[in-house]
Amino acid sequence: MKISQIILMNFSMCIILLTSCYSQDYNNDSFAKKRERMVLEQIELRGVNDKTVLKAMRKIPRHKFVPDIYIDHAYKDYPLPIGEGQTISQPYIVAFMTAALKLERSDKVLEIGTGSGYQAAILAEICDSVYSIEIFESLGTTAAKLFSTLHYENIKVKIGDGYKGWPEFSPFDVIIVTCSPSEIPQALIDQLKEGGRMIIPVGRKNNQKLILLKKKNGKIKQHTVLPVRFVPMINESGEEY
Repeated sequence: MKISQIILMNFSMCIILLTSCYSQDYNNDSFAKKRERMVLEQIELRGVNDKTVLKAMRKIPRHKFVPDIYIDHAYKDYPLPIGEGQTISQPYIVAFMTAALKLERSDKVLEIGTGSGYQAAILAEICDSVYSIEIFESLGTTAAKLFSTLHYENIKVKIGDGYKGWPEFSPFDVIIVTCSPSEIPQALIDQLKEGGRMIIPVGRKNNQKLILLKKKNGKIKQHTVLPVRFVPMINESGEEY
């Protein structure tokens, strides 16, 4: 047998072994089945059928966005504490809000309330650019590090007051708010692009409504889509808006 043939055979064997190892690693992902079950039972069966959203929910390792003590609950049908009195939203709510915005790849998205970063990661799978604001430095810094680890180069994080938005990068095609003010911030309306969409919970504690807005001809059209319960939107002094 020629030396060139031996080299080719060895190279082929290496490719087979590498492929086998990759497949085993993927199949051994103990969370993959949990993600699939989450998407099917908690999201698809409740009527969310946007393929891009479902694909993102199946891909993102939600367990990496929760504290270690809650990792076994990462794919369950409820929100979880993430520190600073904040939570990571229930998977269904994340999917519902994302799908309601009818996102396009070219959309520039502003997120108010980075939290652990899970919602931003879902958005980053679908859209070209995501700008996320977090009031708590500890959460924002941790989320930014995780984005870097997971190679999400299209997410920018700012520590600051989300009520004021991010005017330097406005206008935005889409704004998604994951904390509840008592009324819709005018700054966010102003930073929404003509033809843009915003989804935001509004109200106090047990009297919150999820509202979907669209800007058309400079005017806002809105309608209520769900009763919800989110943490309140606060300022840098910890006071509720």
